Amino acid sequence: MKVTPLPEHTQHDVHLEGADRVRMRLLIGADDGAQNFYMRHFEIQPGGQTPHHQHDYEHEVMVLKGQGFAKSEQGDRPFKAGDVVWVPPNEKHRFVNNGNEPVEFLCLVPASRESSQ
Repeated sequence: MKVTPLPEHTQHDVHLEGADRVRMRLLIGADDGAQNFYMRHFEIQPGGQTPHHQHDYEHEVMVLKGQGFAKSEQGDRPFKAGDVVWVPPNEKHRFVNNGNEPVEFLCLVPASRESSQ
């Protein structure tokens, strides 16, 4: 077992086409011995967004702070702190911060598919 405060995980800018004002921390990954799922922490500054992208795996999101909308093929869906978002495989999506404070969320992905998206 491992217990580590969030600030001890290095935060990196996300440098993908379409990403704007997004930072990510890998909280649990291969270096921790994770074999099934990786946990990531994202922070999107006001006016920022993740890339509009899709992938062949699902991921789960827990919104910790802020508000915004999740853009998908079915339209824009608002989210706020306390909301849970499930993104199915191959659904094109993006997270946008349209509020006045940073959006923070946790994201889980299969370990074999870890990326910064």
